[in-house]
Amino acid sequence: MAEPKKVEWTGASGTKYTYWVYELPANLSSGQNGNYIYAKVVDEYWQPLYMGQGDLRDRTDIDNHHQSSCLRHKGATHVHVHKNEKESDRLTEEDDLLENNPQAYQPTGCNEKTGG
Repeated sequence: MAEPKKVEWTGASGTKYTYWVYELPANLSSGQNGNYIYAKVVDEYWQPLYMGQGDLRDRTDIDNHHQSSCLRHKGATHVHVHKNEKESDRLTEEDDLLENNPQAYQPTGCNEKTGG
């Protein structure tokens, strides 16, 4: 089996995060925490549709994701994953990436903006 492709996502801080790219449906092993991005290709560029964090097996199962309907409607074709065991680091990374990729928020994407 070929190794998945790697891509870099950049946060608002300028930090670059390396992610592995998997076609949907992804079938990842359990017991791995990290950050993930549902995405599709638009005009030869990755468009983020949802950015999150948690158990990678659970959160990358599009059939059971809490935004499953939105992700399918928006045309998610891939999930990008980055292992990251420490929850505080995952939350910081998620916020950093969302700040630099606001298209992941509704109505273009599926993330819901809290606080207005």
